[in-house]
Amino acid sequence: MSVHADVSARLAWPADAAAIVRIQLASWRTSFGDAAAEVEALDPVQLTERWTSLISSPHDARLRVLVALERAEVRGFALVHPSFDPDSDQVVDGEVGELVVDAAHQRNGHGSRLLQAAIDTLVADKFSRAVWWIGTGDDALRSFVTESGWAPDGAHRELESATGATVKQVRLHTSLV
Repeated sequence: MSVHADVSARLAWPADAAAIVRIQLASWRTSFGDAAAEVEALDPVQLTERWTSLISSPHDARLRVLVALERAEVRGFALVHPSFDPDSDQVVDGEVGELVVDAAHQRNGHGSRLLQAAIDTLVADKFSRAVWWIGTGDDALRSFVTESGWAPDGAHRELESATGATVKQVRLHTSLV
């Protein structure tokens, strides 16, 4: 007899905000080692309030937060919205703003479920193209995304933190039609 985990992806509820913050901060501690002091200075309570607000009353109806679940436990989250890049058309271009799976639960299909839910949500919102900014040093995520059919579109950027740490990113895109 085989036992199958109860796994799914759905729109986030306000009650999911604390779990999203826990996963996000853990990911940032790993990803942004140069800005570790900034990550540690963030207030989890304030972040939870911001995520709760974002989930409850987004400034754009096409801004959505999705969660990956194993039973009732949040294992990851994704944020999708219109692309706000200056060279984007907000009617045509959607964006995966963030997609993070708890490190302890990676390689269990949660990322694939979240990505599919993100794509389905962008398609339902009538976007025909999606973009995603990926850290240039995040080889695992970039590999996952490119294996899912995304490709670089030539755009790149550098984001500077308050302490001067620099995050380099490349933009990937995919057609949704």
